[in-house]
Amino acid sequence: MDKIPDNRAWWLVLPVFLLVAFSALIPLMTVVNYSVQDIFGPGQAYYVGTEWFKEVLTDERLQASLIRQFAFSGAVLLIQIPLGIGVALMMPKSGIKGSLCLILVAIPLLIPWNVVGTIWQIFARGDIGLFGWAINEIGIDYNYTGDTVDAWLTVLLMDVWHWTPLVALLCYSGLRAIPEAFYQAAEIDRASKWAVFRYIQLPRLKSVLIIAVLLRFMDSFMIYIEPFVLTGGGPGSSTTFLSQTLTTMAIGQFDLGRAAAFSLIYFLIVLLISWLFFTAITHADKEK
Repeated sequence: MDKIPDNRAWWLVLPVFLLVAFSALIPLMTVVNYSVQDIFGPGQAYYVGTEWFKEVLTDERLQASLIRQFAFSGAVLLIQIPLGIGVALMMPKSGIKGSLCLILVAIPLLIPWNVVGTIWQIFARGDIGLFGWAINEIGIDYNYTGDTVDAWLTVLLMDVWHWTPLVALLCYSGLRAIPEAFYQAAEIDRASKWAVFRYIQLPRLKSVLIIAVLLRFMDSFMIYIEPFVLTGGGPGSSTTFLSQTLTTMAIGQFDLGRAAAFSLIYFLIVLLISWLFFTAITHADKEK
């Protein structure tokens, strides 16, 4: 006789689902309401339909911010994923050295985002910062506050330093989950280190890497505090990403209607990319 499943445990997590749904639904509905109105102040709102969406989609400044955002997120993935895999492969498997490496690698993840921006703001200065002073001493004219390329590379380097440990820790956990029998079989077959990585470690890291790519892309796509503290979006608008443009529009200019429409488009982009990654993860699990 088939056993009837007991689903009463779902009642225990139902309050959490309701609380999360309530806390997410109210702000979202407020943004949707603002996106179709022109708001001048309390009680002064006029219905404009889809006018703000049309303006946002044709705004050259927002399009430029979107291009910078995708370029930054793409550069982050191209650097951090291979670098994180390399760090994970070099870390000791167990023992005191392994524990010490885990602690050292995880330190940047414990630093608050605004503190990271402040650290690099001082670290990259040409007069008192060790990094900026060293770059200038070897003959390179480096000034992240006045040169757009220097500013871009500094923000990218800061993000690599801050978040590559997350990729390394995820890959490390994936490597430790590989059964020892696979390595023993490779040793018997006299497989090279590259062959072990290509045919044993990398395939087993597929799901972990997809999760790492998802987390890093989403986080880099919504980056705000670090570049705001480090460069303020400058020089010019070279490091002004979507989140900073949205904040300036909503708070600095008090243009709530356009900001609400922009935030909904922003939300849909993030949702679409998340769905694509979720589909990729589900497809990878089915292939196992």
